Amino acid sequence: MSAALVLLAQPFAGCAVLTLNRPQAANALSMQLRRELVVALERCEADPQVRVLVLTGAGKAFCAGLDLKELASATDPGQALASAPEFDPVLALRRCSKPVIAAINGVAVTGGFELALACDVLLASSEARFADTHARVGVIPGWGLSQLLPRLVGPYRAKELSLTGNFLDAQRAEAWGLVNRVVAPEQLLPEALQLARDMLAVQPQMLQQYKRLIADGLQVSLREGLALEAERSRACAADFIASDDTARLRAR
Repeated sequence: MSAALVLLAQPFAGCAVLTLNRPQAANALSMQLRRELVVALERCEADPQVRVLVLTGAGKAFCAGLDLKELASATDPGQALASAPEFDPVLALRRCSKPVIAAINGVAVTGGFELALACDVLLASSEARFADTHARVGVIPGWGLSQLLPRLVGPYRAKELSLTGNFLDAQRAEAWGLVNRVVAPEQLLPEALQLARDMLAVQPQMLQQYKRLIADGLQVSLREGLALEAERSRACAADFIASDDTARLRAR
């Protein structure tokens, strides 16, 4: 029986760690790995005991993007490039209502870069590197990189990366605001797990509600976002009053 391409572990209550497990192929996203990652994410989404996720890679790479060897040997390359929901881990990450922490342990290239950007918090090892090689291989992004990257680092920096395919090291990624912080390789997973513990310390329902509010607000203008926040704040206050939870009201 072949080894699982996505390992799922629960190091402590409330936290799930998903590890891409093709280290010999730099965790390249074969169709089978993509499918297993979607299944693992859906399993975590459906499990009320899982409230925070950590996504990382086995070995020296986070993810090298789509499996180019698989694409080259495929009788139907269009199928190998399939963006159907069952093969789309980025869509599964965006659908996940729970916070996902990316622990980027090595290279995150093209589709792997998009996978990282679909997470909520990005922690990088000092050995991590990022690259967008879509233009080099002649493929237009399909998982959001052309739209997300300019919004995160600015259009000029995004064009430098995407129109060259050059690598961006972890330290410069932090300086550009692309990752939250950079840590020593041996501290990456402990740091991610501590952050997960910190998130688990907040009010349980707030993890999903606040994540959704931030995501929804970023899709609209600032004026609309402020109105959205006010609307949900009123609904939250009404829920507090209805539950007669005065202790939580005082804490707020």
